Amino acid sequence: MGFASFIQQADGVALFILSLLLIMSVGSWYYIIVKGWRYAQTSKQSREFLRTFWAAPNLEAVAQRIRSTGISDPFSHLVHHGFTALEQHRSRKGNSLIEAGSAEEFLTRSLKRAIDQDKSRLEGGLTFLATVASSAPFVGLFGTVWGIYHALLAIGASGQGGLDQVAGPIGEALIMTGLGLAVAIPSAVAYNVFVRLNRNTLVQLNSFAHDVFAFLSTGMVSGTIPGDSPRVMPLKKTTEAS
Repeated sequence: MGFASFIQQADGVALFILSLLLIMSVGSWYYIIVKGWRYAQTSKQSREFLRTFWAAPNLEAVAQRIRSTGISDPFSHLVHHGFTALEQHRSRKGNSLIEAGSAEEFLTRSLKRAIDQDKSRLEGGLTFLATVASSAPFVGLFGTVWGIYHALLAIGASGQGGLDQVAGPIGEALIMTGLGLAVAIPSAVAYNVFVRLNRNTLVQLNSFAHDVFAFLSTGMVSGTIPGDSPRVMPLKKTTEAS
């Protein structure tokens, strides 16, 4: 008996389980491929931005670089938020809560919001992967129980437990078990890999945020921060960090 024969003989419950496992598998591989590709692109863009940032002669050159290339990674997104926060603080009217506090407090809140936004984007799809990794084996197990149930019905109807009576239902049960594991294992591995990559990115981003705060707050005191005139802002945003 092949898989095609199994599909032909499967009842409604078995087909529903197969459809559910198929949806889980397609969704998991979609997130695995898309998030893997986005992470590779973002990592490359982050390294390029950090190399440009540390090699820049001043913050004006960094602002010019962001204006010309746009926001393509979490690190340029963080710097963009810092520049924008200082520009908004200079033009504030002081009649709203978001404008309350000193420039340093305003900058701190803005950098924290940028990190939270990037964290939210990085964690997109992880809930689905975790759900599939934890539930797919049990979905397959339900199919296994259903196949064994059919085997017992065949034995009860025929009065004998010959191989010809139970081969089909037991084969169905084994197929369901295998499919459940085949769906769950890639999701579990991908989830763990992405969680580790996200953790490393956020650690680097938090460390970089301290440097950005130091540079911007120092430049703010000395009056060398880009954005003293409207020519620095707004920055062009071409793509979202992921």
